[in-house]
Amino acid sequence: MLVLLLTPIHAFAVNPDEVLADPALEQRARALSAELRCMVCQNQSIDDSNAELARDLRIVVRERLVDGDSDEQVLDYVVSRYGEFVLLKPRLSVRTIALWGAPATLAIIGLIVAVVYTRRRAVQPVAKLSPEEEARLRRVLDAE
Repeated sequence: MLVLLLTPIHAFAVNPDEVLADPALEQRARALSAELRCMVCQNQSIDDSNAELARDLRIVVRERLVDGDSDEQVLDYVVSRYGEFVLLKPRLSVRTIALWGAPATLAIIGLIVAVVYTRRRAVQPVAKLSPEEEARLRRVLDAE
């Protein structure tokens, strides 16, 4: 009994009136809902969120599935209305590559600049004094 009480129970926000009669469609709807971000909570899927907008999105997903849309068509429809941000796992595109690659690229450029700067600074040879300069330096030091 204690084990059951301490076991975490996943509480989903899907209301009983939202559940589809067809178990296969309901399973697809749940899978799609887990991939979509709640635009109110922003760190939860619409399947986990109690927000009104998340409920509306769950209903839209289920309506599109009942109408015969494929999973990809449903995701494309939601993305067309809310943008790529609605996806919890963004699609690979030029924008996402640039977004994720920019910090690494800037770090590499900074490292290269630092290495070149330190090498140039360390390589600068110290010029020897000419015999005339040495004689003048001795005179100055002896004068003091």
